[in-house]
Amino acid sequence: MKLIIGKPLGFCFGVKRAIDELEKALKKYGSIYALGSPIHNEEEVKRLKSLGLRLVESVEELPSQSIVFIRAHGTTPEVLKQAKYKGCTIIDGTCPSVKNAQEKARLLSEEGYEVVIVGDPNHPEVQSIKGCVSAYASVINSSKDVATFPNKDKIGVVSQTTQEEGALLSVVSALVPKARELRVYNTICKATLHRQEAVRKLAADTEGVIVIGGHNSTNTAKLVEVAKREGCDVLWIANPQEIDESWLYGKHIIGIAAGASTPDWLIKEVISLLSRR
Repeated sequence: MKLIIGKPLGFCFGVKRAIDELEKALKKYGSIYALGSPIHNEEEVKRLKSLGLRLVESVEELPSQSIVFIRAHGTTPEVLKQAKYKGCTIIDGTCPSVKNAQEKARLLSEEGYEVVIVGDPNHPEVQSIKGCVSAYASVINSSKDVATFPNKDKIGVVSQTTQEEGALLSVVSALVPKARELRVYNTICKATLHRQEAVRKLAADTEGVIVIGGHNSTNTAKLVEVAKREGCDVLWIANPQEIDESWLYGKHIIGIAAGASTPDWLIKEVISLLSRR
């Protein structure tokens, strides 16, 4: 069986930066709290927990004076304010691309635009962007949601950084008749676009693609969607134990892709196992 490895692969800049900062802090302080999972990869989070990371879901759970890591998806100004009020030391691991989306949403709101965020309303990144808007912000996940959106004088659009570009363009097209003025910032990060393009190429050049990444990872889910849309047979795995022998049967050329929050050590484990077949 031949393996074709997609490029780029593994941690994007924002995730690598966050993990590097977190590892340095764990070495320095020994024990650190994170508000939610620092990245969406269960296997990497297990490793970080073994180094002293503790996960909590709310500021109320944070001990006073504790060391707090802000995950790559960012958080809201209100949460930061509450953590500082408790005397916590903040280590900010927010991805620069997420910060850019937060800032664009804030500026649009200040300039009087009705802010629309294209993305998953339940995703922590989207919630962090929404929390940076002074007025109300709407979250739209697909162009179908635009039908019930009211007409506005000014609409400003930003995107979840891991959104698929086609989905963003579809929503923007549907919003055009809804506004006298429409301003759009494409805040999808380049790492997301490059990985999606790599998967399209793999889908064309192989008999099937294995996508490695957490099952709670939006950017990994988008890679799976892209491959399926290209008509490719796809296997989504979070770890080597999820490799399905029946899926591999009869395939001679397999593509390997991975989400932006998938660590190199995990990718190597999967490739090593497949290479021994």
